[in-house]
Amino acid sequence: MNKNKKIQIIIDNKKIDCIEGQTILEVAMENKIDIPGLCFHSDLDIKSNCRLCMVEIKDRKGLHASCSTKIEPEMEIITDSPKIKRAREINLELVFAQHPKEDKNYTPGLNYHLLELAKKYNIRTDRFSNRKTTCPIYKFGPSVVFDSSKCIDCRNCVDVCEKQGIGFLEIEKKDHFFQVVPSKDENKDCIYCGQCVVHCPTGALMAIEDFGEVEKAIQDKNKIVVFQFAPSIRTSIGEELGMPYGSIVTEKLIAGIKKLGADKVFDTSTGADFTTMEEAGELIKKIEEGTTPCITSCCPSWVKFVEFYHPELIHNLATTRSPQIILGGLIKTYWAEKENIDPKNIIVVSIMPCVAKKYEIERKELEIDNLKPVDYVLTTRELTHLFIKHKIDLKKIEPQKIDNPLGTHSGAGVIYGASGGVVESALRTAYKKITKTELTKLEFKQVRGMEGIKKATIEINGKSIKIAVVNGMGNAKKILKEIEKNPKLYDAIEVMACDGGCIGGGGQPMPTDSKIRKQRAESLYQIDNEKEIRLAHKNPIIKKVYQDFLNSKEKIHLICHTKYSPKKRETKI
Repeated sequence: MNKNKKIQIIIDNKKIDCIEGQTILEVAMENKIDIPGLCFHSDLDIKSNCRLCMVEIKDRKGLHASCSTKIEPEMEIITDSPKIKRAREINLELVFAQHPKEDKNYTPGLNYHLLELAKKYNIRTDRFSNRKTTCPIYKFGPSVVFDSSKCIDCRNCVDVCEKQGIGFLEIEKKDHFFQVVPSKDENKDCIYCGQCVVHCPTGALMAIEDFGEVEKAIQDKNKIVVFQFAPSIRTSIGEELGMPYGSIVTEKLIAGIKKLGADKVFDTSTGADFTTMEEAGELIKKIEEGTTPCITSCCPSWVKFVEFYHPELIHNLATTRSPQIILGGLIKTYWAEKENIDPKNIIVVSIMPCVAKKYEIERKELEIDNLKPVDYVLTTRELTHLFIKHKIDLKKIEPQKIDNPLGTHSGAGVIYGASGGVVESALRTAYKKITKTELTKLEFKQVRGMEGIKKATIEINGKSIKIAVVNGMGNAKKILKEIEKNPKLYDAIEVMACDGGCIGGGGQPMPTDSKIRKQRAESLYQIDNEKEIRLAHKNPIIKKVYQDFLNSKEKIHLICHTKYSPKKRETKI
């Protein structure tokens, strides 16, 4: 079979050019032909078990699952007929035999696909009796909640957890049925990446919601509420509100947050510039000392993975704090001092693409004078819910500029949202620190892209720096096997737990797939390319804060660095 061979098929009397080897569903999705489904996800192997994507094929008997049926030349397909509609209604009603009849906890804006289908097809959700008798609710740390009463056993979560190389979610037989359960094996633990959440079609797996507490803080007149938003949010949240994938909505996002009642809005990309400064220094030091590889630590899921599964690598992790933690720390120290505000009266809210960031802010070792740098983390979807609830339309809202002094950032800070962005940002500044000259070409395209593993050798001042950039924990495990055999194989390793990096995080809009993630990332690189300042060390606010505030090793360590330690299983079942 030639994967590049073009053939023609007919869907609903429309001739469509496509590539041999594709499935009917893939072609339909590419051509914006609506075929419903629950179990299909392009990131995962096809299971064909929900049976909602059934279609008719001319000269073939019965109905066929479009997700698993390969196209053939001149194939004629019908996607909507009385027969198909009736089959979908019955199958959807059978799905609800594994689901609560009424979901009183449904929250608009949080992508509950199953209920959307129920409304679309106007089906009875109580036609068949519920086969489930005991349906526990599990909490995985402060990040993820699993309501097993909403689980339809599509197994997407199990598959993606296995793909991540974790295997924390398992299938267990109960009576005559099978159900998804968290592992009881003490040698397995959730790393809070949230990929189970963005691959769940029913809302059984969700981020633990904090928007109610944030609303209370906003209403408290005694509190100064400061928001910050991660680099990737500006190119993803627009999808939730009807905009094209990859839409850049930075100033509209700022305006929307201000309308919610935030006192100040800063940019986590500024925090990323501080992370770049410190991490570039760590990379250089490890190269000089011969203690490489220097492994990034911005991703809390990756850090949790190392602490639990591979504590022998803790000494290789960069001690530099993540951008949201550094910026939160500066808000409650540098900015509070500058504005003469008691830090205890400041509430810092981070808008993150990641459910693991909810776990990160609970780490005691990150506290400064017994205060958490960040008080609450809301995912992209949670912020969307608040916009919907408060009738804030980003498409119509008047844009607003970011607040300063902690809103000015470089292009290097923005690309943190894409896989390869952290190490590229660090290399731009490391080059300056090593050579005392500026790069003439700032792009390190060798480390960009959606590939799971990217490798590059960068020449700086006559020295070859070997780099590996990884996204997806399954790919990270492959790199770990390499360095187990040869610990000095790489000088720098960037690891992000989610496919594509933060643009594919567990708190991001759904659906998400490789094409959507690529569009989000390309928009981040566009922002970088259009920025006047593209180097962290050239950011004027970075220079000023180091000069006026981070002017001693003690202060730099307090605000910008942390420590790690081996972890036992934290998830209680």
